[in-house]
Amino acid sequence: MTDNKRFALVGNPNSGKTSTFNILTGSTQYVGNWPGVTVERKSGKYTKDKSIAIQDLPGIYSLSPFTPEEKVTRDYLLSDDYDVVINIVDATNIERNLYLTTQLIEIGKPVVLALNMTDLLVRNNIFIDTEKLSYALGVPVINISALKNKGFDTLIAASKKAITPDVVLSYDERFEATIAEVSGATTIENRFTLIKLFENDAEMIELAKLTPAQAAEVSEIVTIAEKIFLDDRQSIVVNERYQYLTTMVAMVESKTQGVRLNISDKIDSFVTSRIFGLPFFLFVMWAVYYISIQTVGIGGTNWVNDVLFGELVPNFAQKALDFLHIAPIGQGLILDGIVAGVGSVLGFIPQIFVLFICLGILEDSGYMSRVAFVMDRIFRRFGLSGKSFIPMLIATGCGIPGVMASRTIENERDRRITIMVTTFMPCSAKLPVIALVAGALFPNNSLIAPSAYFVGILTIIISGIMLKKTKMLGGSVTPFIMELPNYHLPKWSNVLKYAFDKGLSFIKRAGTIILATTILLWFLQTFDFHLHIVETDKSILAYIGRAIMPVFEPLGWTSWQATVSTFTGLLAKETLVSTMGVLYHAKPGAALETAMQSNFTQLSAYTLLLFNLLCAPCFAAIGAIYREMGNAKWTGIAVGFQCGIAYMFSFIVFQLGSVFATGQVGIGAVLAVIALAIGCYFLFRKQTYVGASLKESVNV
Repeated sequence: MTDNKRFALVGNPNSGKTSTFNILTGSTQYVGNWPGVTVERKSGKYTKDKSIAIQDLPGIYSLSPFTPEEKVTRDYLLSDDYDVVINIVDATNIERNLYLTTQLIEIGKPVVLALNMTDLLVRNNIFIDTEKLSYALGVPVINISALKNKGFDTLIAASKKAITPDVVLSYDERFEATIAEVSGATTIENRFTLIKLFENDAEMIELAKLTPAQAAEVSEIVTIAEKIFLDDRQSIVVNERYQYLTTMVAMVESKTQGVRLNISDKIDSFVTSRIFGLPFFLFVMWAVYYISIQTVGIGGTNWVNDVLFGELVPNFAQKALDFLHIAPIGQGLILDGIVAGVGSVLGFIPQIFVLFICLGILEDSGYMSRVAFVMDRIFRRFGLSGKSFIPMLIATGCGIPGVMASRTIENERDRRITIMVTTFMPCSAKLPVIALVAGALFPNNSLIAPSAYFVGILTIIISGIMLKKTKMLGGSVTPFIMELPNYHLPKWSNVLKYAFDKGLSFIKRAGTIILATTILLWFLQTFDFHLHIVETDKSILAYIGRAIMPVFEPLGWTSWQATVSTFTGLLAKETLVSTMGVLYHAKPGAALETAMQSNFTQLSAYTLLLFNLLCAPCFAAIGAIYREMGNAKWTGIAVGFQCGIAYMFSFIVFQLGSVFATGQVGIGAVLAVIALAIGCYFLFRKQTYVGASLKESVNV
């Protein structure tokens, strides 16, 4: 055996795996209170001993996988690519967590059980005898607290000790030994040994590379057992395991007081109630956007726009360029291109930082996981599961991990629908667009900014209804089961790290994609096709913009600059703001807002916001959609659907809004009514199709 050691972190979702991984490796993985935070296997080195490699695996409830990320964990655990399993267990919900533990022990690799959240047991007057638990399971049990960073040195020491130089049987050999053990038994008194065999379904039998004779023997044993127990395989497995675990937990766990509602239960009676749950959520999100966009955050943004990029940076750059005798064309590139474009975007960093501090507080306290529970009641009425809302919550930070988090959904049709609608949620890249429109055209309206969030949710619901009634994506609703973590005071290090990571990601995009885009835009709006310096209205960009502008005129956009800005938003959504800064020759801040007021009405500005909120996401997110969909056809369907929904909604809003504003009815209003009627038909038509096979759906 080599000196290098490989530890695999395994546990249920929300048990504290990722927090443990961050503590042990010094990593900065995202920590959240819902399934899907870890959707891929992550690796790191133990900070105190670089010879120890630690793998953070996606959370699973059992070794019978239903979702893609659960299969990642199962396949890794059936390999020999690790030495020890560190099983992270939520001490406050020990019986459910130990279901997976028993399966991990049966794999045959060394297991160390890390009992996390033990600090909460004292508060709830619960005591767990770890010595008895260790004896019952036959594995070391270590108390840890990821929140308070306690017990990890002991955990690593126990994990090192668990590694022995003995030869470990391969999975094939362990499986054959189990078959031989059960086949030789004349009675079924050894139920637990028999149950181990039950969970080797067809897929696991294939992984074990059994011969046809061995597979037939397995099937015969299972069939006999099902007749004896008078139940199906899955029910037998669950019932017998939990019967075993209930007895074990009764021996090791004691409570000094009877069952009583804790603080979390009392809070949940209000925030998750059928009457107050949704209104409270709407109020919370209104408050979050009001604080970040129009009160606390706006002060920092105004200073960055008006002082930093409005005076200090341009004045310093001008003096430096004059001192270096840079030609006017070079000065135009730097001042009118880079400073104006990038500065227009960076000005929104204070608002982004405040927004994600607010969201980080909600998430770290445990409230955001309740939102998925509340939304499940609404989503279920329209053919979706609350599990679909989890990727959408994650997408408020960035659409890419939101799309990837769809792997937690086991139903393939629901997963495809979720991928198609997740990016309707406003991500951090869309925040500058929201802030620009709200600040320039609606400075005294506190509802415009949060309306972007609610429009995203409403569009998701409407789209989900429509898609669920199609032949390709119709089917029954996936059940939604999610553990709600206890409320606790937010850990400020987690909150600030969360906000800092989002802000840093935003700055990185400004220094790469947005910088390159602004330079290209400056070139295209400075030169004509003969590479002569011309006025912006006669430039290459103006020619291209005017050519495609008629497509967007029905949305109220009367300037080619708006059309070009929307197309650059496919690179990164925030480039829409930097593009406008370049094309309108406007410095960040008041000058850009004045340019917006001169070229847009409140109605056309809102349709600009609406379209860019709902249309296809940035190229990076489209790439994530392609990876998760698995083929170009479904990716094209998703992008086409998003753009179609965005255009239709924006068209209807502008045309009907114009009727209310002017009282005049034109051909556009008639077409908008027709489009609305068609949309209502697809929305309210009866669902007669219950779903096709996955193969049929892919080939439609």
